[in-house]
Amino acid sequence: MEEFILLKSNSYSFFEKALQQKVFPGAAIGIVQGEKDARQTFIETYGFTSYEDDKKEVSATTFFDLASLSKPLATTLALLCLIKKENISLTSRLADIFKDREIAPDKKNITIRELLSHSAGFAAYRPYYEDLLLVAPPLRNKKLLTMLMAEPLEYEAGEKSIYSDLGYMLLGLVVERLSNKPLNIFVKEQVFAPLSLNSDIGYLTDLKYKKIDFAAAELCRVRQRILCGEVSDENCYALGGVAGHAGLFANINGVVKMAVLLLDQLKGRASHPNYLSADLQQCAKRREIKAGTWALGFDTPSPQGSTGGKYLSGQSIGHLGFTGTSFWIDPSRDLVMVLLSNRVHPSRDNQLIKDLRPKFHDLVIESLDLL
Repeated sequence: MEEFILLKSNSYSFFEKALQQKVFPGAAIGIVQGEKDARQTFIETYGFTSYEDDKKEVSATTFFDLASLSKPLATTLALLCLIKKENISLTSRLADIFKDREIAPDKKNITIRELLSHSAGFAAYRPYYEDLLLVAPPLRNKKLLTMLMAEPLEYEAGEKSIYSDLGYMLLGLVVERLSNKPLNIFVKEQVFAPLSLNSDIGYLTDLKYKKIDFAAAELCRVRQRILCGEVSDENCYALGGVAGHAGLFANINGVVKMAVLLLDQLKGRASHPNYLSADLQQCAKRREIKAGTWALGFDTPSPQGSTGGKYLSGQSIGHLGFTGTSFWIDPSRDLVMVLLSNRVHPSRDNQLIKDLRPKFHDLVIESLDLL
């Protein structure tokens, strides 16, 4: 308990300085350490939801755009649900999932494992929204598949690893094809509902009828307005706010509960009714790919300059979100660290969080005397 008192004091000073430097207008953190019977939880909030006149103090119920945290917390877990149902396996090829006329010849043998580990050959990013917004909303997913199939591969699948939104857009379409449901509905029903988390995390399509305070995002160059309660990613926006690479929103409690469940599953002391802990454990192992740190759906610490700081063990898994969100799970320390912020407000050009992230994680581990 003394360590958590020290963490509270140190983190207050740390985040007050970050707010003064305008790293972000506001943030929420969640730290959980220890096994179930001796677990300590620390949740704290700092600053405001925006720099606007109508700003509110960030609270534990403030929702943040999770951005790419959608990849591990929604798309990856949805695929694990389909694996348990035996609809798919990690070695399934795109040719096993889509019809011949839908799949380009150079992509037929790409596997789910390669897509999950960012080693399928796709480019990192394309502004698909420019074309998608010209198509009627009901036809946009079909248009997306067509564009993905027309996309030239940048390298041979499995040769190396390049972080790719495109691969996860395709995985979102895979989930929809195999489940015969919209991605958001399948994730809500299969992943979050059994954990009673539908009020703390989800796609906006499922949250819009609830009274929610949102942290503001950037002044969007496409929509020409400050975003608040709208997905930041333009490609996801064009897809109706639901996609395999982005779209989730959550408060700090939602992300912390998900991360703690993942920790306990990795340690073999918890289960989820719709996917197997053994499959998650396989996903948490780093792939031995040239220049890559990726596991399946999760990142692992870089040997130098990791966003998780200098202390994380090699067993750790985590992910970053473009909007200023992240989580890291270190099973060797029974430690979860979650940071939610809106560093993109009012401009996504603000890069100060790059320096803050590793220092934050080091501060936590040092304050809790977990060196």
